Amino acid sequence: MSVSFEERKKVIINILSKQDRVRIPELVDILGVSGETIRRDLDRMEKENLLKKVHGGAVREKGAFELPYDQKSMVNAEEKYAICKAAADIVEDGEIIMIGHGTTASHMVHYLKDKKGIMIVTPSVPILLMCLDGHFEGRVIFTGGELDKEQKLTAGPIAENMLGELKVNKAFIAAGGISVNGAITDYDINGANLSRKMIERADEVVILADHSKFGKATFAHIASLPEISTVITDSKLSNDWRKRLESFDIKTVMA
Repeated sequence: MSVSFEERKKVIINILSKQDRVRIPELVDILGVSGETIRRDLDRMEKENLLKKVHGGAVREKGAFELPYDQKSMVNAEEKYAICKAAADIVEDGEIIMIGHGTTASHMVHYLKDKKGIMIVTPSVPILLMCLDGHFEGRVIFTGGELDKEQKLTAGPIAENMLGELKVNKAFIAAGGISVNGAITDYDINGANLSRKMIERADEVVILADHSKFGKATFAHIASLPEISTVITDSKLSNDWRKRLESFDIKTVMA
């Protein structure tokens, strides 16, 4: 049975999420295709900034992998707070919402205090701690799963299975990158899997991304722009990107 490029790409991404380097003979054995096919795959993935080709194989592309959570929280902090406030503004009383992992989404909790009857579903440890500290009075479902201490989230099959049992009004997902071809990506394959599951279970999907995330491809695919209802970003987003979002019939909120 033939394996498509997208399926091979997922396998290669999964391998590079666990190790720094992969060799062509290793991929030939795993995927059951020729070395020439693997070389073409690596060429395509290098053009997408997902890896860097080296002699005999490929290594992680530095920009496609994630900073630790505490370092990320200091990048474009002012824009992130504005985006979170704008996100909270579109939450209506009585709604059940999912809030994903990442620093852009985490501060939404601060702006939900005046909402009534809200339930939050989240895999984010910082959001859980904010709720425990009294920043949110409503009900909270924490997804559980395997703890990623560096990125401060829970992921894996347990978290994904729990998300699969729920249905919510809105999902708020922080993007690692939004590429020129409309691909929404994350730095981490586990995080991307969680975000995809949230998209499946939400009536409305809201992407949170400051201007620096546009035109950027990170490691793992989450979704494509046509799957998204709304994008919330900051006022520094270029006019070209504003027009591109309009062409996908996506509501764009400038925070």
